[in-house]
Amino acid sequence: MLRHAVPIVAHFDWAIAITLAAPEASLQRLVAPGLTLDSFKGHGFLAAACVMTRGLRPRGLPAWMGIDFVLVGYRLFVRFESSTGRRFRGLQILGSETDRWLMAVGGRLFTSYAYRKVTTSIRRDGSHLSVATSSGFDVAVSDDAVLPPGSVFADWDEARRYAGPMPFTFASARGGRAIVRVEGSRAHWEPRPVAVTAARMPFVSRLAPGARPAAAFLVENVDYEWKPGIVERLPA
Repeated sequence: MLRHAVPIVAHFDWAIAITLAAPEASLQRLVAPGLTLDSFKGHGFLAAACVMTRGLRPRGLPAWMGIDFVLVGYRLFVRFESSTGRRFRGLQILGSETDRWLMAVGGRLFTSYAYRKVTTSIRRDGSHLSVATSSGFDVAVSDDAVLPPGSVFADWDEARRYAGPMPFTFASARGGRAIVRVEGSRAHWEPRPVAVTAARMPFVSRLAPGARPAAAFLVENVDYEWKPGIVERLPA
């Protein structure tokens, strides 16, 4: 089936990106063939992103034809070198959750992002924002710009390197014999440091038991576009 075939646009009312760090060796088994782990100070990094998405649709269609939904995405920071020698830095898709059946079904049919349907509960109260899903995901952030205790990052400048999203996302294709690369572009991406006040992520705990929050950022009012995917066959 043809996936990532058309350009897609959407608006993000807001997005929380929580970066989690784990010892580099513990994450190697998650890395898809053809990709390498993006590491720093002996650690690899995952991202859990919560996004309030509006009007997702193929580019060219009016906004009223788009889908509004909540996305929870689980990603791994990786690098990729193409057959031409060009190097890319981005996120490998591990899994995705959404509160809309249409998005879950369409996402499985037309992307490689492993969507599943969940119910969500969102609460925003002044400087506090919390998101919970029926999968057990339960996170909360506040406007206090404080790194989590024991963060691998010395300061927010180091943490911004893993603020996400990266320009590219990657997923295995053709039974692991190829990589599909999707380039994203955004307007008004100004991540604001926030403090993690709750972080329960069963999906991450199963894949990477040693992963712990290292930083979190919040962005608001972002226009986003995904270009058609490019499939690159891996060497035999």
